[in-house]
Formats: sequence, structure tokens, C-alpha cells
Amino acid sequence: MLDIKFIRENVGLVEKAVELKNMTFSVKELLEVDEKLMSLKREQQQLQEKRNAHSKKIPKASNEERPALIEEGRAIGVELDGLKPKVNELEETLLQLLYRVPNIPASDAPVGKDENDNVEIEKGGRVPDFSFKPRDHVEILELNKWAEFEKIGKVCGSRSYSLRNDMVLLELATHRFALEKLKEKGFNLVSTPAMAREHALIGTGHFPEGKDQVYYLAEDDLYLSGTAEVQLNSLHGGDILKEDQLPLLYAGYSPCFRREAGSYGRDVRGLIRVHQFMKVEQYVLCKNDPKESAKWHKALLETSLEIVKELDLPYRVVECCTGDMGTGKVKMFDIECWVPSEEKYRETHSCSSLYDWQARRTNTRYRDSEGNVQFVHTLNNTAIATPRILVSFLENHQNEDGSVSIPEALRPFMGGASSLKGI
Repeated sequence: MLDIKFIRENVGLVEKAVELKNMTFSVKELLEVDEKLMSLKREQQQLQEKRNAHSKKIPKASNEERPALIEEGRAIGVELDGLKPKVNELEETLLQLLYRVPNIPASDAPVGKDENDNVEIEKGGRVPDFSFKPRDHVEILELNKWAEFEKIGKVCGSRSYSLRNDMVLLELATHRFALEKLKEKGFNLVSTPAMAREHALIGTGHFPEGKDQVYYLAEDDLYLSGTAEVQLNSLHGGDILKEDQLPLLYAGYSPCFRREAGSYGRDVRGLIRVHQFMKVEQYVLCKNDPKESAKWHKALLETSLEIVKELDLPYRVVECCTGDMGTGKVKMFDIECWVPSEEKYRETHSCSSLYDWQARRTNTRYRDSEGNVQFVHTLNNTAIATPRILVSFLENHQNEDGSVSIPEALRPFMGGASSLKGI
């Protein structure tokens, strides 16, 4: 969320951000509501001052004058009471509009409409050159009896999966590997519940626009979260932290849920686009300083690259264009890992800098060294997300006999095994 004062003073800049992010949003409408609200509040203040001045006359008035003055005071009160619901309604309308205002993208962010305009900035790892006909990840899983799709789909619905035997252990190993790395880097490890209240999803910016992607538990008025970012972002909502407490580094481990609304018919086979998954999310709250944000944005990206490299996965890094980065982002990078069966890279990590856009929504602040209260900056990036990363992992590390090699960095978490082969 942007400060309304900033919007008033930078109308052209905000309208340009709306254009760059391909949004349908009227800054003009927001400013009209803002002006109406300010006008009503001025009227409200004038009436309040009039009532205060009027009330001071009553004790000094004569017995003959007092009834008329009291009646006049009541009339002013009725007028004030009549303004309250109008002010409240306009305040709520303005708030809902402010929730939809995009953040200002970085001046050096690539301009574009969608993912096709993202810019590749780095490529690494060795794309395998198989001496045999490689299998896709579903064939590998079924050959080794490491997953079940058809029966679990009948029980749990489409886009469901059930990992089996060594694949359960491999999934857990990737998360343990990521968590250990983040712990070594000073992150606080946090397991977060899957459920969250509406205000937490508003706080991250997933709401109001993304409600169709989230499962809602109506009887409990709770939502199933699609990332630990939702819970971590609201942990300090309403707090005023001390500057020396920053940065706060969190590694959130959680089950995640997404409805995948609008993706009918896309990636229905296997583990690419499922409704339920597990994720370790990196999350940072730091000082309100673009240089500090840039430092942590780079650090989060480098940590995820370390994970991808140590898992020995071919990858590329793309900088997301303005039309693909999302409403609240200032700058965003994706890491994509190679999927041999599709002969393309698929997104596995998403690294975002949001400045104080989220903190204003949650009212998360700190007191700086000069005693000024400021909103924190927030950043996030995937550390590991399964089962999606398993698609690239299985296909890139497969052998002709159907076995899968285990990279050295992961072996301590797999009982020292250098390869896996199902029964």
C-alpha cells in the first residue's frame, strides 16, 4: 500500500505504475474519493469546533437563554451524527482502493507485459546429454513405485498426488537441507500453520485481487495459505521494533494450498501444478533503506542459487518485467530449473523486494537511531518448494536403469545414499 500523501503528490508516477503493471485501476477515482473524504472531515471538524464553542456558552447563559442554546447544541450533534456513517463509508471505500494501488517498480526493472518479456540475466549448471531416451518425472515415479496419482485422485480430487517410500524421504531431505543452510546463515526457523485470517492475506497483498486462488473455510472464517510469507509478514503487525532488532530473518516451513483457479487443462499431469505442497520460505524485515533492501534482495537470491547449484540442477535467473512482477513488487527475480522432458526451464523460486508496501498494510514499524518511526521494508524468496523441484531433480538425475542419482550435498540427509532405485 502506498501512502495517500505520496499518491496525491505523485499522480503521474502512480498512473505510470498502473500502466507498467498492466492493471485496470483508476487513480482518478481514488483521488475523487479522497477529496470527498477530506471535504467531509473538514466539515466534521468545523462542526466539532462549533459544538465545542457553543457548549462553553451554556454555563454562562441565563435561565431564559439556556433552553434555546441546549436545543441548538443538540441540532449540531444531530448534524455531526449524520456525517459519521458517510465518513466511515468513504474511509472504507478509500481503504479498499488503496489496497489495489500498485507499488512503483524500480526504474531499472525491464518493461513488459508478461513472462515472455522477462530478461535472462544468468544461466548455470550442465544440461544433461543423455545417452538413452530419458523418461519424464511421472514415468520415473511410476517405474519405481514412488508415487500414486489415479487412486489418490479419486479420493482427493484432481491435481492430487501421493509420494511413496524413498520419494517421501527425498522430499523431506530437500527441506531439511534448505533449513540447515538457512539456519547457518542466521535465519530463525519457523513452522507456520496452514491457516490464516483475512487480514494476513490483505497484509501480503494476496487480497483483495487473489481471493479466487485461496481456499476458504467459511465456518471458521479462515483461509488456507499459499505461502508462509502470509503468516510471517503479520507476525509483527502493529509493532514498533527497535532499529537494532533489524534485520529480522525468518525461514518459514509450512504446508501450502492453492486453488489454481483459471489453470484448467494446464500442467495437469504429475507434480507441476498441484493444490497442496510444502515450502520453505525466506522472509526478511529490514530498515527502510533502498540500499539495505537491495543488499538483502541479492542475499536471498544467492542463497536460493546455492541450493539449486548444490542440488546440481541446470538453472537460469530471469528478472521479471513490470507486467509479470505483481502488484506490490519493486523488483523481482525468478530462478527457473531445467526440465528435460519439456526442454525448457520452469520457475522454482521467486525472489521479491516490496519496500514498505506490505508494512503499511500491517502497520509494522521501527524506531530509527534518530527517534523517528518508520515502516520496515520486506523481502521474500523461496528456499525450496516441493513437489515442483522434484520434477527437475528426478529428470536431470535419472539413469538408464530408472534409478536416480543423489547429489553429494543431499546425501547426509538421505542416509548417505548416492542413488535411489525402487523395488
